[in-house]
Amino acid sequence: MRGDRIFGLVMMIVALGYILSATTIRTSFMSDPVGPRIFPYLIGGVTMLCAFAMMLKPDPDVEWPIGATLLNLTIALVAMFAYAMMVKPLGFILPTIIVSGILSYQINPKPQLAVLTGLGLGVGLYVMFKFVLGLSLKGLPPALMG
Repeated sequence: MRGDRIFGLVMMIVALGYILSATTIRTSFMSDPVGPRIFPYLIGGVTMLCAFAMMLKPDPDVEWPIGATLLNLTIALVAMFAYAMMVKPLGFILPTIIVSGILSYQINPKPQLAVLTGLGLGVGLYVMFKFVLGLSLKGLPPALMG
C-alpha cells in the first residue's frame, strides 16, 4: 500500500511538471481556437486525477513478478526502449517489424506468427500513418532510400 502512495505522489509531481512545461508551448497567430496546449493539459490533468485516486485508495500489497515473468517484462521494456532509439536512424518500418515481432512472440510463442505480425504491423502502420493520416514519417533508413 505504501508503494502505491509513493508512486502516486511521484506521478503527481511528474504530471505537475508536465503541465507546467506545457505552458511554454508557443501558439501561432493562425492556430485553432483550442490551441496546442489543451492536449498536454488534459494528459497531465488525467494523470493527476489517477495519481490522486491511487494515493487515496491504494491496492493491497501484491506479489511482484519473479522468474520468467520478470524476464519477459524486462525484455519488453528493453525492446520498447530500443525501439525509441532505433526509429530515427532506421526509419519507422524496420524497428516496428522487429519490436512488434518480439512482443508478439512473447504473447504467443509461435515464430511464424510473430514474423507475420511484425511485418503486418510495420508495413500496415506505416501505410496508415503516412498515407491515411498524412504524417511525415521516414519509412526506411536514408541509406536505403538513396
